[in-house]
Amino acid sequence: MVNNINLVYFSPTGTTKKIAETIAKGINIEKITPVNLTFSDDQCSNSPTDGLFIFAVPVYSGRIPVIAANRFRKLKGKNSPCILIVVYGNRGFDDTLLELKDLVVGQGFVPFTAAAFVAEHSFSTENYPVAVGRPDKKDLEKAFSFGKEIRNIIKTLHVFEKTVDVPGNYPYKVLSEKPDISPTIIESKCTNCGVCVSLCPTSSIRMNIIPETNSSTCILCCACIKGCPNNARINDNIFFIQKQEWLIKNCSSRKEPEIFYI
Repeated sequence: MVNNINLVYFSPTGTTKKIAETIAKGINIEKITPVNLTFSDDQCSNSPTDGLFIFAVPVYSGRIPVIAANRFRKLKGKNSPCILIVVYGNRGFDDTLLELKDLVVGQGFVPFTAAAFVAEHSFSTENYPVAVGRPDKKDLEKAFSFGKEIRNIIKTLHVFEKTVDVPGNYPYKVLSEKPDISPTIIESKCTNCGVCVSLCPTSSIRMNIIPETNSSTCILCCACIKGCPNNARINDNIFFIQKQEWLIKNCSSRKEPEIFYI
Protein backbone atom coordinates (compact mmCIF):
# COMPACT_ATOMS: atom_id res chain seq x y z
CA MET A 1 0.00 0.00 0.00
CA VAL A 2 1.31 3.46 -0.91
CA ASN A 3 1.66 5.64 2.18
CA ASN A 4 2.66 9.02 0.78
CA ILE A 5 2.07 11.27 -2.23
CA ASN A 6 4.65 13.51 -3.86
CA LEU A 7 2.79 16.30 -5.64
CA VAL A 8 5.06 17.60 -8.41
CA TYR A 9 3.75 20.53 -10.44
CA PHE A 10 4.55 23.54 -12.61
CA SER A 11 1.66 25.99 -12.30
CA PRO A 12 2.21 29.71 -13.02
CA THR A 13 -1.47 30.70 -12.77
CA GLY A 14 -2.40 28.14 -10.07
CA THR A 15 -5.00 26.12 -11.98
CA THR A 16 -2.77 23.09 -12.59
CA LYS A 17 -1.86 23.07 -8.90
CA LYS A 18 -5.56 23.25 -7.94
CA ILE A 19 -6.48 20.23 -10.03
CA ALA A 20 -3.50 18.20 -8.82
CA GLU A 21 -4.28 18.99 -5.17
CA THR A 22 -7.91 17.98 -5.64
CA ILE A 23 -6.89 14.63 -7.13
CA ALA A 24 -4.55 14.09 -4.18
CA LYS A 25 -7.39 14.82 -1.75
CA GLY A 26 -9.50 12.20 -3.50
CA ILE A 27 -6.75 9.61 -3.09
CA ASN A 28 -6.96 10.39 0.62
CA ILE A 29 -3.46 9.57 1.77
CA GLU A 30 -2.54 11.73 4.73
CA LYS A 31 1.08 12.49 3.89
CA ILE A 32 1.34 14.79 0.86
CA THR A 33 4.67 16.39 -0.03
CA PRO A 34 4.37 19.33 -2.47
CA VAL A 35 7.24 19.69 -4.94
CA ASN A 36 6.56 23.08 -6.52
CA LEU A 37 8.74 23.49 -9.62
CA THR A 38 7.00 26.65 -10.82
CA PHE A 39 9.78 29.00 -9.80
CA SER A 40 12.89 26.82 -9.53
CA ASP A 41 14.13 23.24 -9.29
CA ASP A 42 15.57 23.78 -5.80
CA GLN A 43 13.26 21.16 -4.26
CA CYS A 44 14.47 18.41 -6.60
CA SER A 45 17.65 17.65 -4.65
CA ASN A 46 15.73 16.80 -1.48
CA SER A 47 12.66 15.19 -3.05
CA PRO A 48 11.86 11.58 -2.08
CA THR A 49 12.00 8.65 -4.50
CA ASP A 50 9.44 6.46 -2.74
CA GLY A 51 5.66 6.67 -2.61
CA LEU A 52 3.19 7.79 -5.27
CA PHE A 53 4.00 10.71 -7.56
CA ILE A 54 1.57 13.05 -9.27
CA PHE A 55 3.15 14.98 -12.15
CA ALA A 56 1.07 17.95 -13.30
CA VAL A 57 1.84 20.49 -16.04
CA PRO A 58 -0.05 23.02 -18.15
CA VAL A 59 -0.19 22.63 -21.92
CA TYR A 60 1.62 25.29 -23.94
CA SER A 61 0.96 25.00 -27.69
CA GLY A 62 0.39 21.27 -27.39
CA ARG A 63 3.61 20.57 -25.49
CA ILE A 64 5.12 20.68 -22.01
CA PRO A 65 6.59 24.14 -21.30
CA VAL A 66 10.30 23.76 -22.00
CA ILE A 67 11.30 25.21 -18.64
CA ALA A 68 8.96 22.77 -16.85
CA ALA A 69 10.39 19.79 -18.73
CA ASN A 70 13.91 20.82 -17.79
CA ARG A 71 12.96 21.07 -14.12
CA PHE A 72 11.09 17.76 -14.12
CA ARG A 73 14.21 16.05 -15.49
CA LYS A 74 15.99 16.81 -12.22
CA LEU A 75 13.75 14.25 -10.44
CA LYS A 76 14.70 10.58 -10.27
CA GLY A 77 12.47 7.61 -9.52
CA LYS A 78 13.12 3.99 -8.66
CA ASN A 79 10.30 2.31 -10.59
CA SER A 80 8.10 4.70 -8.62
CA PRO A 81 4.36 4.66 -9.52
CA CYS A 82 3.01 7.92 -10.83
CA ILE A 83 -0.01 9.71 -12.29
CA LEU A 84 0.21 12.07 -15.26
CA ILE A 85 -1.89 15.25 -15.35
CA VAL A 86 -1.97 17.85 -18.10
CA VAL A 87 -4.13 20.95 -18.02
CA TYR A 88 -5.12 22.84 -21.16
CA GLY A 89 -7.15 25.92 -22.05
CA ASN A 90 -10.06 24.25 -23.88
CA ARG A 91 -8.20 24.00 -27.20
CA GLY A 92 -6.42 20.63 -27.05
CA PHE A 93 -3.56 18.84 -25.34
CA ASP A 94 -2.03 17.37 -28.52
CA ASP A 95 1.20 15.51 -27.62
CA THR A 96 1.62 16.76 -24.05
CA LEU A 97 0.53 13.60 -22.25
CA LEU A 98 2.77 11.42 -24.40
CA GLU A 99 5.68 13.80 -23.93
CA LEU A 100 5.14 13.79 -20.16
CA LYS A 101 4.91 10.02 -20.11
CA ASP A 102 8.15 9.61 -22.06
CA LEU A 103 9.89 12.13 -19.81
CA VAL A 104 8.98 10.50 -16.50
CA VAL A 105 9.58 6.94 -17.75
CA GLY A 106 13.05 8.09 -18.73
CA GLN A 107 13.56 9.32 -15.17
CA GLY A 108 12.61 5.97 -13.60
CA PHE A 109 8.88 6.40 -12.95
CA VAL A 110 5.98 4.10 -13.91
CA PRO A 111 2.84 6.02 -14.99
CA PHE A 112 -0.23 3.85 -14.47
CA THR A 113 -2.99 6.45 -14.90
CA ALA A 114 -3.29 9.78 -16.69
CA ALA A 115 -5.75 12.58 -17.28
CA ALA A 116 -6.25 15.81 -19.20
CA PHE A 117 -8.24 18.56 -17.47
CA VAL A 118 -9.42 21.96 -18.66
CA ALA A 119 -8.65 25.33 -17.06
CA GLU A 120 -9.17 28.93 -18.05
CA HIS A 121 -6.89 29.74 -20.97
CA SER A 122 -3.93 31.92 -20.04
CA PHE A 123 -4.88 34.30 -22.88
CA SER A 124 -8.46 34.61 -21.64
CA THR A 125 -9.62 38.13 -20.80
CA GLU A 126 -12.92 39.91 -20.19
CA ASN A 127 -13.15 40.74 -23.88
CA TYR A 128 -11.93 37.33 -25.02
CA PRO A 129 -13.25 34.79 -22.48
CA VAL A 130 -12.02 31.22 -22.98
CA ALA A 131 -12.97 28.56 -20.39
CA VAL A 132 -13.53 31.27 -17.79
CA GLY A 133 -13.68 30.05 -14.20
CA ARG A 134 -12.38 26.60 -14.94
CA PRO A 135 -11.62 24.35 -13.25
CA ASP A 136 -15.17 24.82 -11.99
CA LYS A 137 -17.19 22.78 -9.51
CA LYS A 138 -17.88 20.06 -12.06
CA ASP A 139 -14.19 19.79 -12.97
CA LEU A 140 -13.11 19.56 -9.35
CA GLU A 141 -15.73 16.92 -8.59
CA LYS A 142 -14.34 14.89 -11.48
CA ALA A 143 -10.79 15.40 -10.19
CA PHE A 144 -11.78 14.26 -6.71
CA SER A 145 -13.59 11.18 -8.10
CA PHE A 146 -10.54 10.38 -10.20
CA GLY A 147 -8.48 10.45 -7.01
CA LYS A 148 -10.88 8.02 -5.34
CA GLU A 149 -10.58 5.67 -8.32
CA ILE A 150 -6.80 5.83 -8.06
CA ARG A 151 -7.00 4.90 -4.39
CA ASN A 152 -8.97 1.77 -5.31
CA ILE A 153 -6.36 0.86 -7.92
CA ILE A 154 -3.38 1.18 -5.59
CA LYS A 155 -5.16 -0.91 -2.97
CA THR A 156 -5.16 -3.88 -5.33
CA LEU A 157 -2.15 -3.22 -7.56
CA HIS A 158 0.90 -4.28 -5.56
CA VAL A 159 3.40 -4.23 -8.42
CA PHE A 160 3.60 -1.31 -10.85
CA GLU A 161 5.06 -2.52 -14.13
CA LYS A 162 2.69 -1.77 -17.00
CA THR A 163 2.46 1.83 -18.18
CA VAL A 164 -0.73 3.57 -19.25
CA ASP A 165 -1.39 4.20 -22.95
CA VAL A 166 -2.00 7.87 -23.73
CA PRO A 167 -2.82 9.73 -26.95
CA GLY A 168 -0.18 11.66 -28.81
CA ASN A 169 2.27 11.49 -31.67
CA TYR A 170 6.01 11.10 -31.94
CA PRO A 171 7.86 13.10 -33.14
CA TYR A 172 5.99 15.57 -30.97
CA LYS A 173 4.28 18.63 -32.35
CA VAL A 174 6.89 21.15 -33.48
CA LEU A 175 6.95 24.22 -31.27
CA SER A 176 6.67 27.48 -33.15
CA GLU A 177 9.20 30.14 -32.26
CA LYS A 178 7.93 32.48 -29.56
CA PRO A 179 7.76 36.10 -30.68
CA ASP A 180 9.97 38.50 -28.78
CA ILE A 181 7.10 40.06 -26.84
CA SER A 182 5.81 40.29 -23.28
CA PRO A 183 2.88 41.91 -21.43
CA THR A 184 2.60 45.68 -21.47
CA ILE A 185 2.46 47.83 -18.32
CA ILE A 186 -0.13 50.59 -17.89
CA GLU A 187 2.07 53.01 -15.97
CA SER A 188 -0.84 55.02 -14.56
CA LYS A 189 -2.15 51.91 -12.80
CA CYS A 190 1.16 50.40 -11.64
CA THR A 191 2.01 50.97 -7.96
CA ASN A 192 5.34 49.08 -8.00
CA CYS A 193 3.89 46.55 -5.55
CA GLY A 194 6.15 43.80 -6.91
CA VAL A 195 3.46 41.12 -7.21
CA CYS A 196 4.32 40.55 -10.86
CA VAL A 197 7.96 39.93 -9.93
CA SER A 198 6.98 37.28 -7.39
CA LEU A 199 4.66 35.51 -9.85
CA CYS A 200 7.04 35.17 -12.79
CA PRO A 201 8.29 31.55 -13.19
CA THR A 202 11.30 32.60 -15.27
CA SER A 203 12.43 35.62 -13.22
CA SER A 204 11.88 37.74 -16.32
CA ILE A 205 10.52 40.75 -14.40
CA ARG A 206 12.76 43.15 -12.51
CA MET A 207 11.80 46.17 -10.44
CA ASN A 208 12.91 49.57 -11.72
CA ILE A 209 11.02 52.86 -11.86
CA ILE A 210 8.32 50.54 -13.17
CA PRO A 211 8.70 46.76 -13.52
CA GLU A 212 10.73 45.80 -16.57
CA THR A 213 10.16 42.52 -18.42
CA ASN A 214 12.76 40.60 -20.40
CA SER A 215 10.68 39.60 -23.40
CA SER A 216 13.23 37.05 -24.58
CA THR A 217 12.80 34.90 -21.45
CA CYS A 218 9.08 35.59 -20.89
CA ILE A 219 7.07 32.43 -21.66
CA LEU A 220 3.72 34.24 -22.00
CA CYS A 221 2.18 32.34 -19.09
CA CYS A 222 0.24 35.53 -18.18
CA ALA A 223 0.58 34.89 -14.44
CA CYS A 224 1.64 38.53 -13.99
CA ILE A 225 -1.49 39.74 -15.79
CA LYS A 226 -3.92 37.54 -13.88
CA GLY A 227 -2.23 38.25 -10.55
CA CYS A 228 -1.78 42.02 -10.81
CA PRO A 229 -3.98 43.59 -8.09
CA ASN A 230 -4.34 46.82 -10.10
CA ASN A 231 -4.94 45.40 -13.59
CA ALA A 232 -1.81 47.22 -14.69
CA ARG A 233 -0.54 44.53 -17.06
CA ILE A 234 -2.17 43.66 -20.38
CA ASN A 235 -1.55 41.82 -23.62
CA ASP A 236 -2.09 44.35 -26.38
CA ASN A 237 0.27 42.96 -29.00
CA ILE A 238 -1.26 41.94 -32.33
CA PHE A 239 0.03 38.40 -31.73
CA PHE A 240 -2.18 38.07 -28.64
CA ILE A 241 -5.18 39.64 -30.27
CA GLN A 242 -5.00 37.27 -33.23
CA LYS A 243 -4.64 34.27 -30.90
CA GLN A 244 -7.55 35.43 -28.76
CA GLU A 245 -9.80 35.92 -31.78
CA TRP A 246 -8.90 32.45 -33.06
CA LEU A 247 -9.61 30.88 -29.66
CA ILE A 248 -13.01 32.56 -29.39
CA LYS A 249 -13.94 31.36 -32.86
CA ASN A 250 -12.69 27.78 -32.53
CA CYS A 251 -12.52 26.86 -28.83
CA SER A 252 -15.67 28.21 -27.18
CA SER A 253 -17.51 24.88 -26.87
CA ARG A 254 -16.94 23.27 -23.49
CA LYS A 255 -14.56 20.32 -23.38
CA GLU A 256 -14.56 17.79 -20.56
CA PRO A 257 -11.76 16.00 -18.72
CA GLU A 258 -10.36 12.82 -20.29
CA ILE A 259 -9.02 9.98 -18.14
CA PHE A 260 -6.82 7.04 -19.09
CA TYR A 261 -6.15 3.81 -17.18
CA ILE A 262 -3.89 0.82 -17.70
